[in-house]
Amino acid sequence: MPANVETMFYTRVAPWHGLGTRVENAVSSEDALVLSGLDWNVIQRSIMTDEFTPIPGYKANVRDTDDKVLGVVTDRYKVVQNSEAFAFTDALLGEGVKYETAGSLQDGKKIWLLAKLPEKYIIEGEQIEPYLVFSSSHDGSGAIKVAMTPIRVVCQNTLNLALNSAKRIWSTVHVGDLAAKMDEAYSTLQLAGKYMTNLGSEFAKLSRIKLTDSKVMEYIEMLLPMDDQPTDIHRKNIERIREDLKTRYFKAPDLDHVGKNAYRFMCAVSDFATHAKPLRETANYREGVFAKTIDGNPLIDKAYEMALETV
Repeated sequence: MPANVETMFYTRVAPWHGLGTRVENAVSSEDALVLSGLDWNVIQRSIMTDEFTPIPGYKANVRDTDDKVLGVVTDRYKVVQNSEAFAFTDALLGEGVKYETAGSLQDGKKIWLLAKLPEKYIIEGEQIEPYLVFSSSHDGSGAIKVAMTPIRVVCQNTLNLALNSAKRIWSTVHVGDLAAKMDEAYSTLQLAGKYMTNLGSEFAKLSRIKLTDSKVMEYIEMLLPMDDQPTDIHRKNIERIREDLKTRYFKAPDLDHVGKNAYRFMCAVSDFATHAKPLRETANYREGVFAKTIDGNPLIDKAYEMALETV
């Protein structure tokens, strides 16, 4: 059970090995704030030496419910409260927005929430649902980030490609005029429809790129390279994960209706990147997978680039 997850809730299917409060359906921001354990505020307090001499230029971010110090930041740092994160997302997505999961990591230092956008898209004959992820930190270590994450419904794979033609992610640091920056994020995320439209165009392009079985095998070896002089353990590990990816491309039931093309390859890679266990399974590897729903997954982006190079 990952030690880094402090509190969270989830709907229906449990992430992170079932840690958190399970609910049957997505919930409103008021319920999500409580169910996720994020119903607390951050207050800033002055910092002093052991001899009670004030330290200028720095503050401690402290959780009001238990006086836990979440981080030490400069005077320029602006706190974004958890409730403000939900309020921002409510305003961004409009009335009736529902939250699928939310929670805190690393004893409250980092928080996230994930909301389902109301629109549904049929792309290449499949249902793709867009989600919005908001993440922030209270320890000064990370930016405020808002990102679009499309999910292929049939297998719950992330398809967050880095497109040159449409922006998927917005971020800003915790300084300056945050209200104005949030307005900027609102303007940016209004282009979500453009991203989904362009994503559909890219998937249609990938569907037209036919791939031979030998080309797929070549791609898999490029994506999951083996050392020039591998040890026995390394060779076995790479062979194992290559077989895993091959199975997801050649034998996945949800791809039976898809031809042997670059779109099928992208779906297989996204399935592998989203669900496959790593060679070395750390306690927090699933948190890393979730982080890639925001920042993007290098493996998926690399597969996308390789497919386009085929043209």
